[in-house]
Amino acid sequence: MSKPRLTRQSWIDAALEALVAHGPSALAAEPLARRLGATKGSFYWHFKDVPALHEAVSKDWQARALAVVAAALADDAPADERLRRFGQSLLADRQDPAMRGWARINPMVSDIVAEVDAERMTYIGALLSQLGITNRAFAQTSLGSLVGMPQLPGAATPAAAFDTLVDMVVALR
Repeated sequence: MSKPRLTRQSWIDAALEALVAHGPSALAAEPLARRLGATKGSFYWHFKDVPALHEAVSKDWQARALAVVAAALADDAPADERLRRFGQSLLADRQDPAMRGWARINPMVSDIVAEVDAERMTYIGALLSQLGITNRAFAQTSLGSLVGMPQLPGAATPAAAFDTLVDMVVALR
């Protein structure tokens, strides 16, 4: 039985998995080809070069991250519930920390992460405003908490810690 033909998206998905598991150094044609059981020729069929793969991977993550924001905008639940769900979705994204790590060494990725964060911060700010908190610094603090909490060891899970932050916001009303 022959293997199914790899698509461009197959390579992007494999690259994202490799990024999460092994970091940016895994985003090269040869290790990805080995991971997929393919040839480098297959890689070059879909991508001009490794920088083209890097751009495709970054844009794919960006599109999915922005789709989460768009879907959240369509939610009509109370603002505190939407904020909790949005935080949970961000905390569940295993690729987000990997993209941030990559962004520290790649200016293109840094720009993409900054664009996603700007949209996220706008959404969080709008929710907080609905809850009576209009200080933009609190939106930054909320996003920073979501980004940083998974890095901190401790008794509380990041989702429980973020829920506590939302509880505080609600109590301020």
